[in-house]
Amino acid sequence: MRRRRKSRPHANHERWLVSYADFITLLFAFFVVLYASSQVDQRKVGKLALAIQVAFQEMGVFPASTTEIPLNLNEPMPFSTVQSIENVERTSELGHIASAPTNSLAGSSDDNDLATLQSELQQALHGEIASHRISLHRQTEGLVVSLREFGFFDSGSASIKAGALPALDRIASILAIRTCNLRIEGHTDNIPIHTAQMASNWELSTGRATELVRQLIVRYGFPPERLSAAGYAQYHPVASNVTAQGRAQNRRVDIVILPFQAVAEGERPTNVTPVTPK
Repeated sequence: MRRRRKSRPHANHERWLVSYADFITLLFAFFVVLYASSQVDQRKVGKLALAIQVAFQEMGVFPASTTEIPLNLNEPMPFSTVQSIENVERTSELGHIASAPTNSLAGSSDDNDLATLQSELQQALHGEIASHRISLHRQTEGLVVSLREFGFFDSGSASIKAGALPALDRIASILAIRTCNLRIEGHTDNIPIHTAQMASNWELSTGRATELVRQLIVRYGFPPERLSAAGYAQYHPVASNVTAQGRAQNRRVDIVILPFQAVAEGERPTNVTPVTPK
């Protein structure tokens, strides 16, 4: 009996140590489960935000053509506040997400100007549009003139074909008397290239965009402050890259005609002689 009474406190101490270890294990497991749950919740938030973004793009709130952000459907995480702010700042600088024009309501001055401009370009480029060398369409951002590769560039080259200059002359003559700014975007398909002149799709799309800007400044006398250039490589297709016809549509240079700049009454150019190539 005396031996049992002496050993009982030791036994209680052992049981207490075992319980403490179990408590630490359970506490650790609790935090693991809590962390895992928070990640699942963040993932759900990311997927929900992604679904909302897709829905808004389909509604036309976020323009989905030449400036659409490639969406990562497999991994919409992380979705932290810091990254959201950084993404907004980055995409705003690149023009990937564009706000709707200030005067985008039906019947506004900008809308009427772009409608008139679209009509003039369609008439001037009727032959190129019919042969699918040029396509013309409206977006939330403005008016887009797509110059297809086979009509304006040799494969793998950033130089504009001599035979394409007459069409470019007509485009420049119409745009030169306007006050709108122009964003020149180079695009390619998803087939990797590597030539003596260009090492990648990105270099090709950028080279074509900057070459068109150079032509507008040097050949047609456009003010540089009206122009910007960007090369998006294969990241913004307008058709499927599965077929040769779709890839041909994706190899293009887009002239994005942005809303007209505000000018004082009577300052907008009228009856200006069409630009003469230099």
